[in-house]
Amino acid sequence: MGLLSSFLELLGFVIGLCSGLLLGFILFIYRDSNDIKDPIMKPLNELDTSSLEEIMNEIPLWMKTPDNDRVDWLNKFILEMWPYLNKGICGTIRRMAEPIFKQYIGKFHIEAIEFESLSLGTLPPKLYGMKVCKTNEKELVMEPALRWAGNPNISFTIKLLSLRLKIQVNILKGSIVNVFFYVYEKDNSLSKLQLVDLQIFAAPRITLKPLVPTFPCFANVVISLMEKPHVDFGLKILGGDIMSIPGLYHFIQDTIKKQVATLYLWPQTLVIPILDASSVAVQRPVGILHVTVVRAMKLLKMDILGTSDPYVKLSFSGERLSEKKTTVKMKNLNPVWNEKFRFIVKDPQLQALELQVYDWDKVGGHDRLGMQLIPLSLVRPNETKRFTLDLVKNTNVNDPQNKKQRGQLVVELTYVPFRTNSITISDNGDESNENMRNRKKSRLNEGSYGRAGLLLVTIQGAEDVEGEHHNNPYALIHFKGEKRKTKMMKKTHNPTWGEEFQFMLEEPPLDDKIHIEVLSKRTGLHFRSKESLGYVEINLSDVLHNERINNKYHLNDSKNGKIHVELSWITA
Repeated sequence: MGLLSSFLELLGFVIGLCSGLLLGFILFIYRDSNDIKDPIMKPLNELDTSSLEEIMNEIPLWMKTPDNDRVDWLNKFILEMWPYLNKGICGTIRRMAEPIFKQYIGKFHIEAIEFESLSLGTLPPKLYGMKVCKTNEKELVMEPALRWAGNPNISFTIKLLSLRLKIQVNILKGSIVNVFFYVYEKDNSLSKLQLVDLQIFAAPRITLKPLVPTFPCFANVVISLMEKPHVDFGLKILGGDIMSIPGLYHFIQDTIKKQVATLYLWPQTLVIPILDASSVAVQRPVGILHVTVVRAMKLLKMDILGTSDPYVKLSFSGERLSEKKTTVKMKNLNPVWNEKFRFIVKDPQLQALELQVYDWDKVGGHDRLGMQLIPLSLVRPNETKRFTLDLVKNTNVNDPQNKKQRGQLVVELTYVPFRTNSITISDNGDESNENMRNRKKSRLNEGSYGRAGLLLVTIQGAEDVEGEHHNNPYALIHFKGEKRKTKMMKKTHNPTWGEEFQFMLEEPPLDDKIHIEVLSKRTGLHFRSKESLGYVEINLSDVLHNERINNKYHLNDSKNGKIHVELSWITA
């Protein structure tokens, strides 16, 4: 009986084992294989309502909204470039993570943190559409719909006391992410934590600004999120999902969204510099230089009768466009002018005022009596300083002719800088709230918009301008009796000028208007050589209130024409 019972027990064990294996194969392998079928592909118009609702989230944006473009060509480009992008991005991650790891070494008994393997896998991110936004600023704004279900392999080790902790991240097919934590002790035992079903969807905004004429034609890449990202995942320990604990799932979801929103949700941005700021910086006006040419003494005798007809030319060294001159004092070696001039200053530490005294002649060129330079760095802001200058022939200190007495020139200089909060504009043209509050507080204290200032008028371009006989457009500005014009663009309906004009004013133009007209000029000698393509009058009181306006205006007497004008008011 003992032998028989042992045999029956062994036979029952074998039969039970075989039955269990067969039942497990049927339930978990054979049955699952029957459920896997080839997908059925149907046009969208053949699907019923419930099926459409199920796949609505998977439809790309370029099918849902007309302002999103299909960018399959870009996806193919990223696919081909991904092996090289993978190495470049991983190298950047290593460099960025190294100082972060060093911050934790020595804390919490951590001895070392290092990557064991770092790869983003073979599957690149995919764009499901892209929207390009048009603005009046010098920038390019793109809003892509980006999804990435990759297969990266990321692992790094942490040495903690006598333990060696290895963390490994693997994303499997179907957007499932496995994160394994291996803790090696003296007996080499290990435990495992698994992160599953990770899904991340984000809507970033990528801005290339400012656009500059230096390759790659933009100085910075600015990235922000337009909405809170969707993050969903499960966390399993020993086969159980701890995310199913009531309240924990929503708490983690809200925490992740809040942390990401604090860093990158618009208007928070991540700025990546591409070009050196000094190489693309555009010098802006920083103040006004008031110059009074007082008098000259003991000038050279250049005429036959032993006299001269002097006048003074004033300009910044190397800038002949800003050249100005006094009146001519006939037959006078000690002339008195007391004439005042104003110049726009862009760099008071490098610019120098050049003064040249000439003898006026009716016939032929005018003879130079002498010259001198005054560096603006010698003039303190808001202080008037008088200079008595010994005239020289040229700026060469080794020239022996500079030792000759050529007379003296007396001038007074006052440098008035612009207010620092007068026109503090960010790269995308938005004024910060702090600057706006400071500006309004300053105005309330002054009780007015200030006094002297500078009006900057930038004609960016025009659109859809048409002439009856020719289309060679240029813009003409009429303001306070002055006329300024842009260059002529030949044979175009959409000219781009990007030219800036400056008007120095003693009083703010509260009740003034600026008249801008677009004209077309025929090349060569013909009748009707000029033709008006439209005009606009802009009330400058709005510019004084906002200190900067960047708009497109419809042209009067034009069917569809527009002109893009940027106006700024800077007070001293």
